[in-house]
Amino acid sequence: MKCDKCGREAITYIRYSGAHLCPEHFTEFVERRVKKELRRQIDLKRTKKIAVAVSGGKDSMLSLYLLNRFFSGVRGLELEAITVDEGIADYRPATLKLVADYCEQLGIEHHIISFKEMLGFNLDDIVRKDDQITPCSYCGVFRRKAMNSVARDIGADVLATGLNLDDAAQSIIMNIARGDMERLARMGPHEHVQPGLVPRIQPLRLIPEKESYLYVMINNIPFSDKECPYRQKALRNTFRDIINRLEDETPGSRYSILKSYDEIKPLLVKKYPPVSLGRCRRCGEPANGELCMACRMQESLMTRID
Repeated sequence: MKCDKCGREAITYIRYSGAHLCPEHFTEFVERRVKKELRRQIDLKRTKKIAVAVSGGKDSMLSLYLLNRFFSGVRGLELEAITVDEGIADYRPATLKLVADYCEQLGIEHHIISFKEMLGFNLDDIVRKDDQITPCSYCGVFRRKAMNSVARDIGADVLATGLNLDDAAQSIIMNIARGDMERLARMGPHEHVQPGLVPRIQPLRLIPEKESYLYVMINNIPFSDKECPYRQKALRNTFRDIINRLEDETPGSRYSILKSYDEIKPLLVKKYPPVSLGRCRRCGEPANGELCMACRMQESLMTRID
């Protein structure tokens, strides 16, 4: 199997495009799409600091690597990394060290915020007290609060996540299946800046998960391939299977889902414009009501954990 671009040995076949690519041209293929998204999502004239949410998995490490690769020489632009420690034994400690070591290697400042520090308890505590809950429901809300608070405190203009094409397609279908059009309208990348909320960008939203994995492998980017022990309880797994079956039967389905969403998003935003946010009376974070969602969840959990 030869590369369509240069005739050298190919390492992958891109089913949705029909291309055979060698390591060099596969790397270019990925980077070209990431650059396209960054040009669309970031105004470099107004962006002075980018915070990168880094868990240690392949996607977030790739996002950190590429942002550093593209912007490390841009004068007046800083990168800083944020890792959330949920408090998951035998999972998070190793990735914290991995990210810390890589940030030191790249010369990027690294911030760690823990659920224990922010909430007074960690995710393992929650599950031990009530193993019937869906950990991801709580974790997602608490993680978003943690990342936003740190990104805002360090003065970041945007917060980059490692969301890939598979993740984006799954989220779109999940929200449609639940009939949650307001949440669908609020999906990133964010163009509207809400006071107190750091807008999220998604450099990898055009990159399928398998391509992200292949890129980090051939470019020797360190990452952890350990899965969160609570992942199997996530509703997202059902939609992951649906998207994977669609992609297997009709290559390019993920792109079609994302392209369709991008076409209708302006209409959704028009129908469901961003709400005016106040301040949570408990923590001061932006909130639609007296308490932010994280504090509402935290209060409901306190009685079970105490």
